[in-house]
Amino acid sequence: MRVVIARFPFDLIKTEVQDAMKGIKPEPITGESVQIGTRHYPVKQVGEVITRQDRRDFSAGEVTRALTRLGFTCRSAPPTARTPLEEASDLLQAPATPDWNPET
Repeated sequence: MRVVIARFPFDLIKTEVQDAMKGIKPEPITGESVQIGTRHYPVKQVGEVITRQDRRDFSAGEVTRALTRLGFTCRSAPPTARTPLEEASDLLQAPATPDWNPET
């Protein structure tokens, strides 16, 4: 299947991507990820391997769209960690930092 990443067309098939990622250790996932076999890889790492381009040359969205078209399961970035105060404030629908001072 022809996909475009960083303005360059690539003819890729799913098995070629799987073969290219064999033996490559997944880096820690901080953003979008893709499942290849039983492993989860950052999409930028996969994009770098399959295009042989620097990661700065393409976006995670480009690679995610291409891998999804090839039939891979992609996940968006994990949600950021929230503090207990933020969670409680959301539940109460109150501001996270009180504007009042009990000592005044």
